[in-house]
Amino acid sequence: MTYERLDARLDGAVATIALNRPEKGNALDLPMWHELRAAMRWLDETPEARVGVLTGHGNHFTTGIDLGALAAVGAKVADPCDGRAREKLRNLILELQDAFTAIERCRKPVIAAIHGACIGGGVDLVTACDLRYCSADAVFSVREIDLGMTADVGTLQRLPKLVGEGMARELAYTGRTVDGAEAQALRLVNRCFDTKSELLAGVREIAAAVAARSPLAIRGTKEMITYARDHTVADALNYVATWNAAMLLSADLPEAMTAAREKRAPKFRD
Repeated sequence: MTYERLDARLDGAVATIALNRPEKGNALDLPMWHELRAAMRWLDETPEARVGVLTGHGNHFTTGIDLGALAAVGAKVADPCDGRAREKLRNLILELQDAFTAIERCRKPVIAAIHGACIGGGVDLVTACDLRYCSADAVFSVREIDLGMTADVGTLQRLPKLVGEGMARELAYTGRTVDGAEAQALRLVNRCFDTKSELLAGVREIAAAVAARSPLAIRGTKEMITYARDHTVADALNYVATWNAAMLLSADLPEAMTAAREKRAPKFRD
């Protein structure tokens, strides 16, 4: 697919989706938001793509929401009726939320490779990803508080599940900056690499390892972990029993067992 704000390509089984406004620090404007949703749909619907890597061109992952786009919100939702204007604003917020929720909705795992700034909306974006890795120069900040607004597209809902409620409150209340090493210590990211090149090489290796596994099993595992996050243990156990009643007896199971017995890499259908 062709995008104005993204650069998307498929290399074997790994799809790389890069934010592509380097001259603007990959600031998130409305076209980029819409293209992120479309890119996640492309990743989900492309059988050959087994895993996605989300990164950014230039010096930063993303410097957050484009302030020009934010300033234009008033004109976009303007209406002589206050009630209708507020309804339009609510619908716009829900639309922006859905662009990031599309990452969770995508059946394929999405790995964020973060370098430089990951500010404001960038934190909303990466917390929706399955896995997060960064380079040592990465800096994170829930910057919405400094704009006099409540973060509203995912950080306040997802960040506490990653770093704990107390630390999420501290970061959201103060807007303070977290570097790559602290992000790893807080478990915001799985690992902090020394350089951007090491980050990209490491993430490619992890993506290749994911892509080598049964695509059906990977899709089921993502579904189950995401479901378990938001439901009770009993509900999640019941769901996985139902899921595997439908999915367990696939061609991938005997292939994995045969490959192990023959000491070779398994070959799975997309």
